[in-house]
Amino acid sequence: MARSGPLEAFLAREPQTRYFRLMDDTLHPALLPHGLRDILPPDARIEADTVERLMAILGHHGYDRVKPPLVEFESSLLDGPGAAMTHETFRLMDPISHRMIAVRADMTLQIARIATTRLVKSPRPLRLSYAGQVLRVRGSQLRPERQVGQVGAELIGSAAPEADAEVVALAAEALNAIGVPGLSVDLTLPVLVPVILQALGVEGRAAEQLRAALDRKDAASIAAIGGPSAEMLGGLMAAAGPADRTLAAIKAIALPDGAQAQVAALTEIVRLIRERAPDLMLTIDPVENRGFEYHTGVSFTIFARNIRGELGRGGRYVAGGHQTEDGYAKRAAPEPQPSTGFTLYSDTVLRALKFGPQPPRVLLPHGTDHATGVELRAAGWITVAGLEPVADDVAEAGRLACSHVLIDGKPTEV
Repeated sequence: MARSGPLEAFLAREPQTRYFRLMDDTLHPALLPHGLRDILPPDARIEADTVERLMAILGHHGYDRVKPPLVEFESSLLDGPGAAMTHETFRLMDPISHRMIAVRADMTLQIARIATTRLVKSPRPLRLSYAGQVLRVRGSQLRPERQVGQVGAELIGSAAPEADAEVVALAAEALNAIGVPGLSVDLTLPVLVPVILQALGVEGRAAEQLRAALDRKDAASIAAIGGPSAEMLGGLMAAAGPADRTLAAIKAIALPDGAQAQVAALTEIVRLIRERAPDLMLTIDPVENRGFEYHTGVSFTIFARNIRGELGRGGRYVAGGHQTEDGYAKRAAPEPQPSTGFTLYSDTVLRALKFGPQPPRVLLPHGTDHATGVELRAAGWITVAGLEPVADDVAEAGRLACSHVLIDGKPTEV
């Protein structure tokens, strides 16, 4: 007899909880925490292949691969710029050292740590690449997933605008090479607004309110609370759009000297990007800050036409230059190094790709000579070996999702 009651009504309304077993309310073994999921065939193989193709392109540009650990001591992972990821980071007690450790929520800062410690004596600029999974406390509206694959590159030890242009063009080249269509890059200056507010003497609560209003693109609030900065900030917000038009609009605004220097740097970087990637669509949002909390210069977000969410982010930051006293030891601060780089998100990248038919799979009936399988795999086939004799090899091939079966030494379509 079917049960009916408040619990059953709730489960009927909430798809996420339908894995519950109604009889004893225990969790179904397939149920995972919100924002986490299993990646099944063939998606897992496609993701792995795509990541390796991206990493190969980065390697061809001289970015050497490193592999940081999944967890680190909290005091080092969240030091300096890492403090911006504090609210996104899982923490737990290490049962061996009895110190707090943290699960990485972003790999960029780990690469910066490696560069300024283990590879501190390597020649600069230092080019490093990486691929791995990160875990965050919560997802976002555009990216509800809490475990995300990252592929990225960091260029450490150069403040030249050529470095900024290199990483933007490299990210675009890598995505183009794997077939992502309709790329665009949105450039921003996350420290432009703080420089303007400081120059105009706007600080404290007023500065926080203006920053929040700019993030919301709330022109009415900016006009209401901006005071002497309202007209300037409103003009910057309205200037967002295609790169050439935005730069012309910004240069028409009477910015403080420090802000003008940043705009000049952005102008040069746009010119250099166009030399490397003339067909790449560039836009500029001069007041965007969300997601760039630890960035110190020109930063960017990568999008693809008709794809929800960003494919990646990057920008300029400072590696090193911070020390932490955590109750155990005071670490010497590594020399601060100007750095820039990017991170691609594998889940969004995969949504932007179109995949053709999977490689053909051929069933090798029980007893097939091993050398035959070797030859077929060398020719590009996926082989599935029969482990026991069956009455109908053709039917067995269909059951195992094989497109072909080996008959008289030749793959035959089923």
